Amino acid sequence: MNSSDPVLRLRVLAAGLHAGLYAEEHLALPYDRVWTVVADLEAELPHLVPFLREFRVPPGDADRKRALAVGRSGLTESFEVRLSPGWCLMQSRLIVGGMAAVPEAGGTRFAVLGATRPTALRPAQWIYDRLLGERRGRAFTRRVAERAVLR
Repeated sequence: MNSSDPVLRLRVLAAGLHAGLYAEEHLALPYDRVWTVVADLEAELPHLVPFLREFRVPPGDADRKRALAVGRSGLTESFEVRLSPGWCLMQSRLIVGGMAAVPEAGGTRFAVLGATRPTALRPAQWIYDRLLGERRGRAFTRRVAERAVLR
């Protein structure tokens, strides 16, 4: 495995987590535009995730941070975030989310994953994601592309 390819790493992680949401596709947009959107978690994540009202990330350039997600319902969840060029991994006690991108001929290869952590939640998550996971993944990817065009 080429560990320097963030999209490949995310694909392997999605398989290991039995992620219910995984989407990967080629976007006909420059990598810099796509990654500018993805890396701006505080400003962009609420546009990309429909049930998210805020994603608070402390300022600074550290590649590891604590962030706070605030849902539209007001529920909050603390996340550990690892962010570096082409790689974003966000983990809470319940959820793992990730995004990866690499330059590819004529654009960018982009991937997104979403998985639940506790084993007890997996059966319900599996059913939900089998019904909606592919569509949700494509919608997320489409929103990233739409936001990147605006940049």
